[in-house]
Amino acid sequence: MNPKLNTRIYIAGHRGMVGSAIWRALEAKGYSNLIGTSSSELDLRNQAAVHDFFTNEKPEVVIDAAARVGGILANASFPYQFLMENMQIQNNLIDEALKLDVQKFIFLGSSCIYPKLAPQPLKEDYLLTGPLEPTNEWYAVAKITGVKTCEAIRKQFGKDFSSLMPTNLYGPFDNFDLNTSHVLPAMIRKLHEAKQSTVDGQQSTVTLWGTGSPMREFLFVEDLAEAVIFALENNLGDNLYNVGTGEDLSIKDLALLIQKIVGHTGEIIWDSSKPDGTPRKLMDVSKMTQAGWKAKTGLEEGIRKTYAWFLKNQENFKEVKI
Repeated sequence: MNPKLNTRIYIAGHRGMVGSAIWRALEAKGYSNLIGTSSSELDLRNQAAVHDFFTNEKPEVVIDAAARVGGILANASFPYQFLMENMQIQNNLIDEALKLDVQKFIFLGSSCIYPKLAPQPLKEDYLLTGPLEPTNEWYAVAKITGVKTCEAIRKQFGKDFSSLMPTNLYGPFDNFDLNTSHVLPAMIRKLHEAKQSTVDGQQSTVTLWGTGSPMREFLFVEDLAEAVIFALENNLGDNLYNVGTGEDLSIKDLALLIQKIVGHTGEIIWDSSKPDGTPRKLMDVSKMTQAGWKAKTGLEEGIRKTYAWFLKNQENFKEVKI
């Protein structure tokens, strides 16, 4: 389809970091018929409620940025909820979109769908070729079912349902709760708070987990939003596409970059008794590049924008309840 600026576009999860970035990007391009509901207004786990919503709103495009998310502790503590609730959310959305002849469906997942020990960089073809990372396998299995459901619809009904798998995301409206946040926002908060704290005239030291040697890739969330708009405005020829920068750096180099941006001058101590996690997790983004899209925000620029947002919103941190 060729969407018009008044095409009815439903963004599930529009208040989260990803969904809100997509909403802002669509508005900036002039899309004027955006639909969003809060979780208190619509429980996406409720099949009947989702059916009624689709019947009343009649979206022409659905972007699924809704999910139950959390870190290692949350995944380990609530495996059933992470598996079942994510499947309920995406199954209800995908099934109603099919039944009501939605023209385009964009499903957002995560790079954790790929096997723990898959070769680097991660290609789309590596899906289901080996065991998953145990710490988030419940979430990953749910997302894999979403990818395969969209693939089945594409294969059986010829409909434009596609799946985008982003790498590690960061940006405005990220989660900075130190108990549940991911590594990049956690570093921003830790280094900022250490900068604000001095001992004998020296800024406080910061202790970070592991050795700093693992390699990670990071994508600014506003770039992901642009990738979603690219998928909206173009007919992607396949079901599954990785979305990332295709570049990574060590966790230690990430910490030093954030330390420079924040202006922290104290010492960083690495606690090597804590786990490092997977040594490397880099996405092969050649398929998306060949389709015509490429990330444009450099890591330093993206972190500076994220830190500026952090400074303005310290009283309103998004916290993930588990």
